[in-house]
Amino acid sequence: MRAPLKVAAAVAASAVALTTLTACGGDSASASGGKGDKVKIMVGGLDKVIYLPAMLTERLGYFKAEGLDVQLLTEPAGVQAETALVSGDVQGTVGFYDHTLDLQVKGKQVESVVQFSQAPGEVEIVSNAAAGDLTAAGDFKGKKLGVTGIGSSTDFLTKYLAVSNGVKTSEFTPVAVGAGQTFISAMEQGSIQGGMTTDPTVATILDKGLGKVLIDMRTPEGSRKALGGLYPSSSLYMQTEWVNTHKETVQKLANAFVKTLNWMSTHSAAEIAAKMPADYAQGGGQELYVKAIESTLPMFTKDGVMPEGGPETVERVLKAFNPNLQNAKVDLAKTYTTEFVKSAG
Repeated sequence: MRAPLKVAAAVAASAVALTTLTACGGDSASASGGKGDKVKIMVGGLDKVIYLPAMLTERLGYFKAEGLDVQLLTEPAGVQAETALVSGDVQGTVGFYDHTLDLQVKGKQVESVVQFSQAPGEVEIVSNAAAGDLTAAGDFKGKKLGVTGIGSSTDFLTKYLAVSNGVKTSEFTPVAVGAGQTFISAMEQGSIQGGMTTDPTVATILDKGLGKVLIDMRTPEGSRKALGGLYPSSSLYMQTEWVNTHKETVQKLANAFVKTLNWMSTHSAAEIAAKMPADYAQGGGQELYVKAIESTLPMFTKDGVMPEGGPETVERVLKAFNPNLQNAKVDLAKTYTTEFVKSAG
């Protein structure tokens, strides 16, 4: 048996239960894609705004409308969600697209089937105490910088920002502090001088006056400025073999998520927030949560389609610091598919 993983039933307000998952997750999903298809999806933080479409799709009733029985589970970092997928505990992961490239060079075929976003939705934030000598990515040298987990996308992006600004990855210390209150506490206690995180954590830090934004990648413009192009991040990715043998189920998932993305594009941040569990505001209150969603909304696609040039940006970013990818040939065409989102209706 594997170690217990945090579980949030999709109908629950938040992730509060624990369950023990076995490595035979494939047994829970119908190969034929019949009515009531059971699918487990691990999310790299259900209450993060960057992954908001996962719970919102449940709250809007779109999974059920497609005849799906979806169980949403949560882990604090995308790298842990990735592990659950590769081990077979779940059929899908809502996490960053960049993991598909990293996994491919490790011999694992995984692909994004719905691309939620075209920008990272991440913010490099610095504590007030360190703001004097941490004014740009070139100042990362000698600093302790928070990331959700080692090997996570926040870790990847932090390393890229460092090396692209003349700082070696060995010259600063990434510290796994998760998100939400654990990130905030690490900043308050001085165990990190800055770090990369998302809303609503960003909104809470700014509201409490604990830190300042150093690099903002919540918009396409912010992504281009920091990374040199659009950076597809939040996505539903799955093992390619599972996708190929469960196409009816995957199509239903794509239908549900594309409906959600379209709904988000035609509703306000306040209307979106009203659909979400109340405690997703992380103690900041509904008004602050609405602001957090509003700040992050520009990152999302409207149709789930991979943005043009996005995979190439991700490959360039990862190859800048990742020795596993630097000398490897990545087949980008195998890291995502638009087959299902383009057929969504």
